[in-house]
Amino acid sequence: MPRIPIFKLGSPIDLPPPRLTSYTPALNLDGLQLGIDNLRHDVWLSPAFCESARSHIASLITKYGGVEGILAAEAGVSSTGARSVLAKFVPVAARKRPEFKPLLLELQKSVLNQAKARGDLTIDVLGRAAVLKFLRAELSSQFARVLERCRATLKGYEGVRQQKALEYRETVAAFQIAKKHILRQTAQELFRILREIERETLATLRRSLFGDKSSADYSIFLTQLVFQEDARDSYLQAEHYVLVGGFDNDPESVGNVRALVCEFLKAVASQSEEAETAWFEGWLSAPENANELVGTGEPTARAQKERLQAWTSLLERDGLLDFAIASYEVLPLVKDFAPLLDPQQLKYAMIRKKDRERVEKLVAEHGKLPLGKLTAAINRVSQTSGMQRAKIAARYLRDFFLYYRDMRRLDVLQSAMEKINLIGSEKLCELSRLNGTLYAFFLESEEGSQAEKPVSRHVILKADVRDSSRVTRSLLERDMNPASYFSLNFYDPVNKLLAKYSATKVFVEGDAVILALLEHEGDPGLSVAKACVLAREMVEIVGGYNHLLQRAALPALELGIGISYQNSPPMYLLDGEHRIMISDALNESDRLSSCDKRMRKVLHGTDVPFNAYEFRSDESSVTEPMRYNVGGIRMSEAAFVRLREEISLTPVQVSFPQLWGTEENFYHTGLVPVAADVFRRIIVRTAPIPMVEAGNFNLARWTDSRLYELCTNAALYKAVEKTAGARTS
Repeated sequence: MPRIPIFKLGSPIDLPPPRLTSYTPALNLDGLQLGIDNLRHDVWLSPAFCESARSHIASLITKYGGVEGILAAEAGVSSTGARSVLAKFVPVAARKRPEFKPLLLELQKSVLNQAKARGDLTIDVLGRAAVLKFLRAELSSQFARVLERCRATLKGYEGVRQQKALEYRETVAAFQIAKKHILRQTAQELFRILREIERETLATLRRSLFGDKSSADYSIFLTQLVFQEDARDSYLQAEHYVLVGGFDNDPESVGNVRALVCEFLKAVASQSEEAETAWFEGWLSAPENANELVGTGEPTARAQKERLQAWTSLLERDGLLDFAIASYEVLPLVKDFAPLLDPQQLKYAMIRKKDRERVEKLVAEHGKLPLGKLTAAINRVSQTSGMQRAKIAARYLRDFFLYYRDMRRLDVLQSAMEKINLIGSEKLCELSRLNGTLYAFFLESEEGSQAEKPVSRHVILKADVRDSSRVTRSLLERDMNPASYFSLNFYDPVNKLLAKYSATKVFVEGDAVILALLEHEGDPGLSVAKACVLAREMVEIVGGYNHLLQRAALPALELGIGISYQNSPPMYLLDGEHRIMISDALNESDRLSSCDKRMRKVLHGTDVPFNAYEFRSDESSVTEPMRYNVGGIRMSEAAFVRLREEISLTPVQVSFPQLWGTEENFYHTGLVPVAADVFRRIIVRTAPIPMVEAGNFNLARWTDSRLYELCTNAALYKAVEKTAGARTS
């Protein structure tokens, strides 16, 4: 490894170059259809969501602006100053609007599902950026509207209740002065909600639908600066980053600090002059590089120690270290001095005498402000020791890297938002729709009933009770009612699951039920995945009832389930008003759910590791495959292929018992979104189908055909959960 000379206090020191990483934020909207202006992408957001967002933002502005009292009086004062009789009798419940967070989550899920249906994650990026653009625009718009409402209420009190009018006038004036502070607090609350739904639901849902390898940089949507125009909000800098100068001529401006960091990087990392700018941009955007360079301020490695000394010397040389120290003393003072004093004013008051005198004068004029806290902070800045100064220098470098990265993320986000045209009128919306250029994102409740959409494909699930005649005979011998037994322990529990998975009954007979999951045009396309979770839940519910039945010495129920997929809508015959479904998937699901009595006898009592098998024999007397399905869920190959398109299935290596020990079992696992923030893990086993000797079932050879089983073995799920690690359901 080459040795790179850097300079510390004028003495060259040979150090190995650090291993730096590079990061370049990017949001790609390429490939999306341009809108009616041929420049931007047309987006229409849900009207219900937009209305809820406006109401929520207005309520936050009202709350943080301290004008609740004025707006509460708004409804009770007419233009003549008289109390509104009608307002007194309007029920509070009638004025309530839907909660913002659930609607935002529903809209974001709708966008993600639309992206999945079209097979293009860029659509989700477009929807996320469009929502942010809308919320940013509404911050200023709603502040203006709240201010206008306050002024209208104030006008109604003028000349009628002079004392109240005077009080309201002062409140409105303070509201205007604190505009930036109010909008900042409102934006932070919106950001909190965005971050919560991303962490609680959207990240897992996106991983379920598209896998871990996502081309989109979603971290751009989670930077603290997403609601800022130019990243120069000193309050956010002080709280989350580093308080650099707000103007280009400030000694510790972003440009000056960047130049100093680049000088430092140039000394410790050798790059050609041609690649210099590109490399520095990438390095400055990776906060982890700060730790690689100088550690946390107490480095043990010689290289980090020397580099920290060099970095501290550079800050001292340009007179920036005192500004760095002061910037970290500001945050504890903000709550006492805001909004009278900006964090930048507090910082400069700790360093410059003229600024300190100016701040002291302002504090004296307003009174009741803890000037002693500011004085104590000034003393701490001047008395900071050498070791403390080095630690602060290291922290300053890390926080600047973090701030620089998020500034670049903000630039990328704003560039993406500039490419979005938020359609605001029905006329333009219709024009864009007619031209096929509109990206419309609705809530599920706004998209119309599923019956109005044509069916594009369907899944059939058949659940068959094993050896039902034996169970019926056993119950009759004990003078019990088999009909009520099957109804209470099988049909009724299954009926309760249908609405949850949008499944419908196709056919019911004494010992079996056939269900259909119809997938309509525009749906997110999760019919096979939902059928898998439904099948697992049916097996688990029947298993739970079996524990109770066994305690009562009643015969247990055992299911065999088959899942078949068809990439086309079913057909129907009409028998009077009754519709009869026609589908190849019906026959296939029947075969998949079946179990030969001979196989049941052969494998009964043996410790088989799985619940579904198929055997073939080359003897002429055995033409049909011999199937075993007891407590198992078997799916067709087409269903498995479709499942891999619907959700992200990850191969997992797990050691699990085998029937012969020579079969090549492969396991695939994934998460299926079931509800707003509920995901169920599924595991699919694919195994070769054996050719056996008909007389003794000894293995003859393996065929090229494969069996696909949705596993129900709890031990396998525990093993896979350990292997999957962080991707737990």
